[in-house]
Amino acid sequence: MKKGSTLFLKIALFLIGSPIVALCIVGLPWITKEAIGQYPWIDYLKYPILIGLYGTAVAFFVILYQAFKLLTYIDKGNAFSELSVKSLKNIKFSAITISVIYILLSPLLYIIAEIDDAPGIILIVLVCIFASAVISVFAALLQKLLQDAIDIKSENDLTI
Repeated sequence: MKKGSTLFLKIALFLIGSPIVALCIVGLPWITKEAIGQYPWIDYLKYPILIGLYGTAVAFFVILYQAFKLLTYIDKGNAFSELSVKSLKNIKFSAITISVIYILLSPLLYIIAEIDDAPGIILIVLVCIFASAVISVFAALLQKLLQDAIDIKSENDLTI
């Protein structure tokens, strides 16, 4: 496979990650400050929600890094290797982590939605939980298929 054939996907990973970095550096502190200024009675929810959102960002960046490593393995011709299986396993666990974080944050976000009378927050949380669960299941499926292909390849190498 040509070395630069996955260049487009690598660029897409950087373009996906850039707004999230900006949101983590500038957006989340500003949004938190404004929300506490407008609703001072939810001050006690500030740190648990920020920790959860930054934890989600860390898991998201782990997924992006593992996807970048997977694309690098494909470029080098090592797509069917244990390293690829390990990257897919890390993607699976990071996606599960995102789902768990949002499940744990949902009661806190429900309190904010009730105070602010904004049911859209609950919908956004459910979409995040569902999307990361789908990514986790897809990564697990790819991991299983890739492991089976590696096993078949090693059996064929032994019979020759």
